[in-house]
Amino acid sequence: MTDRHDLTELQQRLVDFAARRRWEPFHTPKNLAAALSVEAAELLEIFQWLTPEQSAAVMSGEGDGGGGGASAARVLDEVADVLAYLLQFCAVLDIDVLAALSAKIDRNELRFPVPEQVPELAPEQVPEPAPAESGGQKPADPSDE
Repeated sequence: MTDRHDLTELQQRLVDFAARRRWEPFHTPKNLAAALSVEAAELLEIFQWLTPEQSAAVMSGEGDGGGGGASAARVLDEVADVLAYLLQFCAVLDIDVLAALSAKIDRNELRFPVPEQVPELAPEQVPEPAPAESGGQKPADPSDE
C-alpha cells in the first residue's frame, strides 16, 4: 500500500480480516451499528471533561493534562475504530460510503444555503449552548436528518 491509502482497499482489508477469522455471522448491521456507537462513545470519552481549549490542543499533546501525547494516541485509535466499523457496516449493507456522503452534502447545501451576509461575532457574543438538563433545545444539526 502506498502512503495515500485507498478507502476501497482498506474496506476490503477489513472484510478479509473478518472473513479469515469467520466473524461474518457476528457482523450483522445491528451488531456493527452498536459497535460503531460504542467506539464513537469511546472517542467522546477522551474529550468529556476537557475545556474547549484543552480539547483543541489534544493532538498537540498539550491538551491531555501532561500525558505527553497519550490522549492524541487514543484519539487516533478511536478514530480508526469508528471508521473501521463504519466501513464494515457499509460493506455488509453494500453502501458506497463516499457516494452516501456526497449525496448528503448535496442535500445539506440545498437545505442550508450560504447567507448573503454572515455576521461576524466576537468570542464574547457567541452564545453558550444550553445545558441538556435545563430543557434547552440543541441547534439544528444537518447530519440529524
